[in-house]
Amino acid sequence: MTVTLGVHASNPSLYYLARLPYLDEELAPLGETGAFHHYADGTRTGALLADGTIDFGGTGSTPPVTAQAAGHDLVYAAVSAPRPDHGALLVLDGGPVQAVADLKGGTVVLGIGSWQTHLLAKALHAQGLSYAEDVTPARPAAGEDQAQRLRDGEIAGWIAQGAELAAARRSGGFRELIRTGDVITDRSVFFTRRDFATGRPEVVAAIAAALRRADTWVAAHPAEAAAIAAEQLGGSAVDWQTALAALPWQLEPATAGFIAEQQEAADIFHGVGFIDRALTVADAHLPALEAPVAAALAKAV
Repeated sequence: MTVTLGVHASNPSLYYLARLPYLDEELAPLGETGAFHHYADGTRTGALLADGTIDFGGTGSTPPVTAQAAGHDLVYAAVSAPRPDHGALLVLDGGPVQAVADLKGGTVVLGIGSWQTHLLAKALHAQGLSYAEDVTPARPAAGEDQAQRLRDGEIAGWIAQGAELAAARRSGGFRELIRTGDVITDRSVFFTRRDFATGRPEVVAAIAAALRRADTWVAAHPAEAAAIAAEQLGGSAVDWQTALAALPWQLEPATAGFIAEQQEAADIFHGVGFIDRALTVADAHLPALEAPVAAALAKAV
């Protein structure tokens, strides 16, 4: 049997695993082989799992919530440690936006449907504002320079991550109105179909071990990892190295504590209409996966 993992550039663990031999090495003792399906938009992960294109995927915190709301029968497999410095909502330093409340009526550029939606929605909710009614969320368009748009006053805020955030911090002129870790845990989240998780938990554990080994490789080879990202994704290797150094490169089983974090997000999303029904996120929690995943992660250190 071939096990197919979904890969997109927004999930760094899967991005680097696809360039390393660890998946096949972990699957071989189980008589399995690995394959990778590359796609650009991480918000499609739930649909790709549901139609069988992939068997396992990873995103930020929001896509599995929206996938569950769409009726996809997914199960959480593993999560990263919190990523407090992964991203930030930038505003112009000295500009009109001095507090979250000042975003009201403005346009905020972000990856709609990604963890960035969770960040903005929760930050607004804490101030009594609505993601759906009080700001205009906008997707970044290809070729747009969001830093320049902030400088020109075209947008009120921009949620940046990775090398783009590192470059903006280095250039100066911006203020971090919201640091990711001030609002959400912003974990990297890995999930699969329920039938796959219940039928082959040892395969899920092997995938987790492969991801852990990939994370360990990146942490030990930051310059090489940064050069790969710069060549393939754009940006400078210096900025990529800064961005990669801000990530924890540590995985954990999906526990009840993590499920509580996701439930809070789901409740906010339903309240603002980002998803059309209330969810019980615990329906996507498979406690029986925790022990095999934890054992595999410990062994892969």
